[in-house]
Amino acid sequence: MSPVAMPAMPSSDPHFQDLLEQLKSAPTAPDAKAAADKLAKEVSKTGLASLSDAHILDALHAFALNKKSGYERESAAVGLHSLASVVGPPAAPILLQSLPHLYDLYMDKGEVVRNASVEAVKAILKLYPPESTGLVFRTLEGVVEKGKWKAKVGALDSLKMFVKTARENVANELGSTLPKVELALHDTKQEVSSAATKCATALCTTLANPDLTPHIPMLVKCMSNPDQVPECIKALSSTTFVAEVTAPALAVLVPLLGRALNDRSMEVQRRTVVVLDNLVKLVRDPKVAARYLSGLVEGVAKIMNGASFPEVRAFAAAAHATLLKAGASTSGTPPPPRDLAAEASYVSSNIFNLLPLELVVPSPLSPNASPTATHPLLQQSLDFASVLVADLVYDRAFSESDEPKWTRSLGVFLIPWLPEQSAEAAKALSERARAHFHAAYLAQFAPAISNGAGDEGELLCDTLFSLAYGALLLLSHTTLRLFRGRRYGILGPNGSGKSTLMRSLKDGKVENFPPQEVLRAVMVEHSLQGEDGTLSVIDFIAADKQLAGVPRSKIIQQLIEVGFDEKRQADVVGGLSGGWKMKLELARAMLYNADLLLLDEPTNHLDRASVKWLEGYLISHSNVTCLIVSHDSGFLDNVTTDIIHYESKKLVYYPGNLSHFVEQHPEAKSYYTLAATSIKFSFPPPGSLMGVRSNTRAILKMAKCTFTYPGRSEPSLIDVSCALSLSSRVGIVGPNGAGKSTLIKLLTGETEPQEGMVYKHPSLRVGYVSQHATHHIDRHLEKTPIQYIQWRYQDGHDREILEKATRALTEEDRKQMDTEFVGKTGEKRKLEMIMGRQKLKKSLQYEVKWRGMDHRFNVWVPREQLLEKGFGKLVQQFDDLESSREGAGTRDTSAHVVRKHLEDIGLDGDIAQYNEISGLSGGQKIKLVIAAALWNNPQICVLDEPSNFLDREALGGLAVAIRDWAGAVVIISHNNEFVTALCPEIWNIDAGRMTHKGKAAVVEDAFADGKLTPARSRVQTPAGSAAVTPAGSGAEDSKPGSGTTTPATRKKKKTRNQLKAQEERRRLRKLAWLTHGGPKPEDTDSD
Repeated sequence: MSPVAMPAMPSSDPHFQDLLEQLKSAPTAPDAKAAADKLAKEVSKTGLASLSDAHILDALHAFALNKKSGYERESAAVGLHSLASVVGPPAAPILLQSLPHLYDLYMDKGEVVRNASVEAVKAILKLYPPESTGLVFRTLEGVVEKGKWKAKVGALDSLKMFVKTARENVANELGSTLPKVELALHDTKQEVSSAATKCATALCTTLANPDLTPHIPMLVKCMSNPDQVPECIKALSSTTFVAEVTAPALAVLVPLLGRALNDRSMEVQRRTVVVLDNLVKLVRDPKVAARYLSGLVEGVAKIMNGASFPEVRAFAAAAHATLLKAGASTSGTPPPPRDLAAEASYVSSNIFNLLPLELVVPSPLSPNASPTATHPLLQQSLDFASVLVADLVYDRAFSESDEPKWTRSLGVFLIPWLPEQSAEAAKALSERARAHFHAAYLAQFAPAISNGAGDEGELLCDTLFSLAYGALLLLSHTTLRLFRGRRYGILGPNGSGKSTLMRSLKDGKVENFPPQEVLRAVMVEHSLQGEDGTLSVIDFIAADKQLAGVPRSKIIQQLIEVGFDEKRQADVVGGLSGGWKMKLELARAMLYNADLLLLDEPTNHLDRASVKWLEGYLISHSNVTCLIVSHDSGFLDNVTTDIIHYESKKLVYYPGNLSHFVEQHPEAKSYYTLAATSIKFSFPPPGSLMGVRSNTRAILKMAKCTFTYPGRSEPSLIDVSCALSLSSRVGIVGPNGAGKSTLIKLLTGETEPQEGMVYKHPSLRVGYVSQHATHHIDRHLEKTPIQYIQWRYQDGHDREILEKATRALTEEDRKQMDTEFVGKTGEKRKLEMIMGRQKLKKSLQYEVKWRGMDHRFNVWVPREQLLEKGFGKLVQQFDDLESSREGAGTRDTSAHVVRKHLEDIGLDGDIAQYNEISGLSGGQKIKLVIAAALWNNPQICVLDEPSNFLDREALGGLAVAIRDWAGAVVIISHNNEFVTALCPEIWNIDAGRMTHKGKAAVVEDAFADGKLTPARSRVQTPAGSAAVTPAGSGAEDSKPGSGTTTPATRKKKKTRNQLKAQEERRRLRKLAWLTHGGPKPEDTDSD
């Protein structure tokens, strides 16, 4: 029955009075439930007006407040529960006022009453649609602030209920709700603080910012425990931020940042202003910035003017400028908050015009005045609905997909009041309201519609986004616009964020980028990280879960297409060279049937034939879009159809290939030449080498070496001989898997040959940069670059030397330690360790400590004798340590000195000092590894594929530095331009065998006697004979211009007193060296 047709009820309707009396006097819970259901059905039948006309709600509230009768209090909860269950959502606006009464019953002494009130609250809260979250939260916040402790716990638990059903709406309320919950976190009652922690954690999960999701537990800890602020700020400073920072995210972060700005630690302040600077650049709405960020301006200004460290003041100044630019201010008036009352009034007056006339009472004062509803409860429902509709109008929710929202926000609450009393009538009213407000919006605010650019082809994505890594903003409010079949080359300097953009696209962390189900994006990287390397190639691909439905025959066909014949398919993945691993990644990516192929340095580790094949493959697949990051200019020139260039934190698009781009931008010629225009590397000078006066003497050599990897039948290197001198400039070239990196590992001592010998000068230091730069720094990703170098050289020598396989003592070596030395008196001794070394004529002797004997019994033993006894590895181990000490022992590892060294190798000083290694780009990691390898002033620098991760400018800087460096250089690279520009001597390795090309400048003799080790004979290499140069023929000792050698002069024998004085001087020199450090003085006969 419609309430308008219903006759006016007396203030005390006898029928409802009887029902209320039955509910009030019900002796048991089932009786109360039956009476409440009968009352609720009668209200539903008679109309919602009866709730006020028959004073039903007033009676139930009176029951709840009756302190003397537990029956009545239980009846109140049961009655409200039944009203919510039977009447349903139309009762929601009316029952909102009953919630505080029910929460008060949570403190009741009777368990039955408490349980009934909990069930009633749950039933009522289920009635509210997501759009009403704000109105319900205002009621619950009042309970959290003023209620008793059990009521607070109940209200906090109720807040959590909305997280599952109304995530987006809860997120929009965080700004007003979280401060109330934060107060509860500090409540003295443990139950309240515990419930508040769970509630805050649940509320924060609604943040539509995936970058903050991992930090939610820590953010909540910071709210309750300020001691956690430094740790949280550190975590935030090493996070990749890519999503827009909106009001909900700021509602969570601003209180934390405010506390951090007041922290006394300079490090915390520095991290905070850097994070703040980064975050604010991702805030697009100036109104949001003004509302949330204005309170931080004063704290940042205080640091900017008063921090004790100049760099912190500089960072704070940058953050302060960014805050002001975003719209935050301390002096300007903040933007006025939404006038919800005015908006709701406007919506309400318009809704009255859409209601049936029988529900509206015109104003008696003026025909233009706002009308009123025919009943107070109808007015209450309309006021409630007007607030929800005002939010829909504010959010411009006018599309057809928003129709359910309008029905939930308006029509549902009016069903019992409409003449038809049907859901269809309510839906029609909601649709009329949506159309009415949409028309009003179009009339006032409709933007001019513009057409997009006239690009041809299918548009894959057109996304506006920002990208940051930790505290570094990489791209700001730029557009990614891609078309099917195009091949885009991405250009920008090292550290600009090219690989970060690729990873973010792969991980779906670029906002508004289509999901994988819509746009299949596949990343092809340079290494198979975290994969099972024990499987064969074919099993490795077949084990991929994403390729579970692909038949094995198709996998085999694809592997053959990229060059894996039947024999190679059976090889173990872990034993593949870098080039073959890249081909394996490409094969897997092709099997994914990608729409968008993300190629990050695809030509790294590929020989020229493989690069040519890759060019043809990409060009032939016209239906696949490619995003390519590569430092191979020839490859980019041949493949790309468009260039995307990083300019001032924006992506700028240029049609055409790399040549066309350089024509437009001549300053980009560094993509073609090795001449570095802006980046200068500076290598430290190589140290001197004891006993080597000629730059052409062999100081590192291999003789007839053969090496086979475990598990393989064929050797990787066969009968290889080669030699290096101080003046060597060697380029090692050859196809993938030929054995280039294996040769380097044998030379540097990373591995041992099964046949043949490797000789290294006892004092030689080798700086080695491996093919995979992360090989050196994988276990130090949490350190900064400066901390890594300090750790590596903190003991005065290179710690990595101790980790070489050739220097680790095996079981045989440990048994060898039991070899006995027989003294002149027949006494037998066993060697415990080598303590020191010094020059002996033209060789060396070593101070040996005997097992179980005091230091005063130490003896100097010639090098040759130790080698004859089989202590070669122990001698080599000590030689490595001692030579490393000679280079690194005198260097100061203070932070500012290490920072300067890293800056000389092209790494930004701030990144070196503050960014963790895990956050560095590939190019920055290469620079760090090169800098670490050069720290102890090596005489030989070995670079395995250095061009893989360096951009053209950095590569040019590296080339110039190598050209000007005085030490020996060995380079493995597929970059022909780089190798030929620097290396006159080429070692070509193919199928495990080496051939020499070009000019070699090496003499075989390391020492004047020409001995290598007692067990070896002199081996001639194609480098040439030792007899044809002055160094090898002994002519170096002759007087210039004479054909005869100088006769040796006999030294006068010293007296006993002279010998004593000389011994004393030696002792004092050694004591001074032990006390003050510095280079170790030579223990020679002359003074």
